[in-house]
Amino acid sequence: MLNIVLFGPPGAGKGTQAEFLIESYGLIHLSTGEILRNEIAAGSELGLEAKKFMDKGELVPDQLVVKMIEAILESRREAKGFIFDGFPRTVDQAKALDAMLEKHGTGISGMLSLEVEKQELINRLLSRGKVSGRVDDQNQKVIENRIQVYGEKTLPLIEYYKPQGKHFGIDGMGSIEEIAGRLKEVIEKL
Repeated sequence: MLNIVLFGPPGAGKGTQAEFLIESYGLIHLSTGEILRNEIAAGSELGLEAKKFMDKGELVPDQLVVKMIEAILESRREAKGFIFDGFPRTVDQAKALDAMLEKHGTGISGMLSLEVEKQELINRLLSRGKVSGRVDDQNQKVIENRIQVYGEKTLPLIEYYKPQGKHFGIDGMGSIEEIAGRLKEVIEKL
């Protein structure tokens, strides 16, 4: 199984690049943001609880995210592999993901980390907010808080995967095609 953690700050292009990886490798995209938005739209108990945190630009608590991800993993046992987009976001989530995957006889193949300059992230998110209507992409203060939370709570994941030889930094600046080419180079080596 090819299991990829697609990593990077909000606005790094994870969703766009995940589409390329799905098409190229036949993987199933697990976007925590999308899963959470679907739960919120459905008005589920988990979704409403998650919304309280998301509206402030904060991370959704681990136990909520882990419950949603595990249910999907169990329902898609025939998969060639998964792209984890937006999960794990903390070392505790990474450990929980490793334990969950180990139960299913698999593990993480690699963490592909998209690296993008802060101002470019802000510009991308504000632009996306105009098109998508997403409230969390329309307020610069919320965006800056999301980037700061990423730096404080999520960036340490690199140090979790590095000693395992699973961290790969990818230049996330440039055209979609250029970035996709960089990702493909790394995946071919996995």
